[in-house]
Amino acid sequence: MLERDYIRRGVAEFVGTFALIFIACGGASFARTATDLALANGLPIAVMVSSVAFISGGFLNPAVTLGFLVTRRISPMLAGWYWLMQFGGAALAAVLVSWALPSGPENASNLGVPALGSGIGSGAGVVIEAVLTFFLVWVVFATAVDPRGAFKQISGLAIGFTIAMGVLMAYGLTGGAMNPARAFGPQLVGNHWGHWWVWYIGPLAGGVIAASLYELLYLRPEQPATAGTPESGADEPRAADAASS
Repeated sequence: MLERDYIRRGVAEFVGTFALIFIACGGASFARTATDLALANGLPIAVMVSSVAFISGGFLNPAVTLGFLVTRRISPMLAGWYWLMQFGGAALAAVLVSWALPSGPENASNLGVPALGSGIGSGAGVVIEAVLTFFLVWVVFATAVDPRGAFKQISGLAIGFTIAMGVLMAYGLTGGAMNPARAFGPQLVGNHWGHWWVWYIGPLAGGVIAASLYELLYLRPEQPATAGTPESGADEPRAADAASS
């Protein structure tokens, strides 16, 4: 039963991340405004988090997964499985979009691979991505983890809006990825690795800081540490993982 549950959760993370990259990369190739890009990134997250949160927690982002791991709300084994599914879904989505889109000037955006804007150094890029991801993971914890939050009502919508506002702010600075998987897919397919670490160190650092700070300030220490929340469906006891390893 534990193996079957891992498959169910992993497939949910794979499909959700696939949807994000497929829509975001396809949209980036033909977007004309920052609003177009923001919607292409925010809407898939809002829809898919709302759809799969009760199965896997709807992380769809390695930075979110790391935030849950450092706060001991997910087991290391399950976190590793989620990372594999998230990066795998991102890679496959980028491959399919690259195959489907026509070649030519209209596809010069390289599937929306994140890049530093003119005059933006790699250090500033890391800070921008870290701050935006801090906001994202803070919203995840406030709406989907905190039992006083509004998970059933607005979690997916709030998370999607947070992604959209990040893209609106940073699309000309760093691309506003806020998600290592969002960077990995188009980077892998197009072999575009310039300053690649900006979109990994920044989001992972921002996610860890936000999760740790929210846990410290607002979540009661007497609450049992599980793999998620009852509402998210990711409430697997860590002891079960330990017994299976």
